[in-house]
Amino acid sequence: MSIDANGDVTLQGVSLRSLPKVSLHDHLDGALRPATIIELADAIGLEIPESKPAALGSWFAKQSDSGSLVEYLKTFDLTTAVMQTEEGLTRVAREFVQDLAADGVIYGEVRWAPEQHLARGLTLEQTVEAVQKGIEEGEDAADRGGRSIRVGQLITAMRHTDRALEIAELAIDFRGRGAVGFDIAGPEDGFPPSNHRKAFDYLAENFFPVTVHAGEAAGPASIRSALIDGRALRLGHGVRIAEDLEVITQEGDEVQVQFGDLARWVRDREIPLELSPSSNLQTGAIAAWGNTMVDHPFDLLYQLGFAVTVNVDNRTMSATSLTRELALLVEAFEYDLDDLETFQFNAAAAAFLPVEEREELVEMIAEGFDA
Repeated sequence: MSIDANGDVTLQGVSLRSLPKVSLHDHLDGALRPATIIELADAIGLEIPESKPAALGSWFAKQSDSGSLVEYLKTFDLTTAVMQTEEGLTRVAREFVQDLAADGVIYGEVRWAPEQHLARGLTLEQTVEAVQKGIEEGEDAADRGGRSIRVGQLITAMRHTDRALEIAELAIDFRGRGAVGFDIAGPEDGFPPSNHRKAFDYLAENFFPVTVHAGEAAGPASIRSALIDGRALRLGHGVRIAEDLEVITQEGDEVQVQFGDLARWVRDREIPLELSPSSNLQTGAIAAWGNTMVDHPFDLLYQLGFAVTVNVDNRTMSATSLTRELALLVEAFEYDLDDLETFQFNAAAAAFLPVEEREELVEMIAEGFDA
């Protein structure tokens, strides 16, 4: 593996950035360009900690590397503050799509919480419309640049508030108009999915797909609630499912593991894990196993047959990209192109799309990797 002057990574003679990718766990308010934050903050008279893009990017990375999800989430106070107008939301969404396309993403799902963008008088509906406008502008811009990309919205409710049912109804209202799924986010520990059972019941009654943040700041009990109370089709992060595994023996690459009932269910049902390696290190989600990338249980889960996918979580906070996350995994676990292709196949199969469109994604990935 080698890295060129532009930061691109080459593996087996192939540019990782050029490979077709699927991004499932990517927060809109965690993916702002530092230069955009500065310009939008200046327009509304908002004081920010740094006035230069590079310095502001470094500030985000430093503040986010706390080992605590609660501390990590505090950096979003700044990004959401500049996303309170139609213009700000549309611009951020447009640039988000363009940045994904430049990263080689051909299909992405962007999650964000409309209830956090009402401070300057917008309605919930206006926020979703503004974001969708930006997504479509970004898709058009990418297409003009020779890159095809499609992005759907994951309408998200904050788990520590009481608006989940209202946000679920909003998501259903925008089905077919940009919304492809639902999520809950925010502080996980102490705010289980069961708190929002009415919202999840409503979504299930309307056959609307759900992914739930679980197994990041809380353990297997949170994952269990996501599956039972939330009817989650995917697990946002889900890394702490590894706590329900007991390693009996390990000799070289040979590992004998005792599965708990929850872990076996997730593995056998091929419930996708939206793993985000760098973010998992920053928030302390993998503290039980260590504090470096080689300690991440990603490889254990992969070798045991879990449906692992690779994601960025928050590009700004982790100063990362999907290309970089793949490179970090290659460096830590000596993966090859076949492994990276498997991760993309897993993500394509997990996308909240009709089966015919998922099959098209799989074909596009196979063609891109073969080329």
